[in-house]
Amino acid sequence: MRLVQFCRQGDEGGVRVGVDRGEGLGVIDLKAFDPSMPMTMRELLEMGAKGMQCAQRALEVSPAQCVVPFAEVRLLSPVLAPEKVVCVGMNYRDHCLEQNAPIPKEPIIFSKFPSAITGPFDDITLPDESQEVDWEVELAFVIGRKGKHIKEEDAMSYVAGFTVANDVSARDWQMKRNGNQWLLGKTFDSFCPLGPALVTTSAVTDPHNLGIRCLVNGIAVQNSNTDQLIFKTEQVVAWVSQFVTLSPGDVFLTGTPPGVGVFRNPPVFLKKGDVVECQIDQVGVIRNNVV
Repeated sequence: MRLVQFCRQGDEGGVRVGVDRGEGLGVIDLKAFDPSMPMTMRELLEMGAKGMQCAQRALEVSPAQCVVPFAEVRLLSPVLAPEKVVCVGMNYRDHCLEQNAPIPKEPIIFSKFPSAITGPFDDITLPDESQEVDWEVELAFVIGRKGKHIKEEDAMSYVAGFTVANDVSARDWQMKRNGNQWLLGKTFDSFCPLGPALVTTSAVTDPHNLGIRCLVNGIAVQNSNTDQLIFKTEQVVAWVSQFVTLSPGDVFLTGTPPGVGVFRNPPVFLKKGDVVECQIDQVGVIRNNVV
């Protein structure tokens, strides 16, 4: 299934959760299908199996009166206001090679504030405080149920699904300011576009063998495969859950492949008017204008 969070055009405050029927056939409004269903993805995930079963039933029945045409839909981030946004740094072998960095022996974990999240087709806002804003296409996953000290062999049962992320990064603040702590350079408003859908784990053949690409103004700048991931989904879940309890809706960004702007010669950074498109096979495409 492809689960989405959306609002109707002109009703920006009316957040709903729905199921994308695919092939441009619109979105099933789960609240319209079953009034007992919640209005947000995080609440749907908190319902556990009951929520997923209702979404599956809605997709199978697809009652016309519950379908919202795509022309009337504005897609939002699949998750709004998660408890945590957890990121993994230096997690692609080919990305380590491009900067002559050693392959990490343990996951390098940092975070973004949830306020950085924006929608799959919303603008990326260049902050006045940075002149070195860069792109990073990433496979993201979302936690579906609460857990602590999760074993690798059980980890995928805690993952609700996958989505596309752009870990937008202010390199000057990441690499030269703030004592080389990454947080501030990663967490400006609009620095975490997510979407377009939460693709459930059963709908992704192999999350660790997917083409992953980033285009800037139509030109491919990143082109790799998630088989380059050093620490895969199960390892990341097990590692992070040693330290913190994972909750439904928590978002994980798993790292970026080579081709980022900062390591080009000369370096290239985003400017007003650019269009950044992030693509992951089987998961989807997000496209954001830089303003």
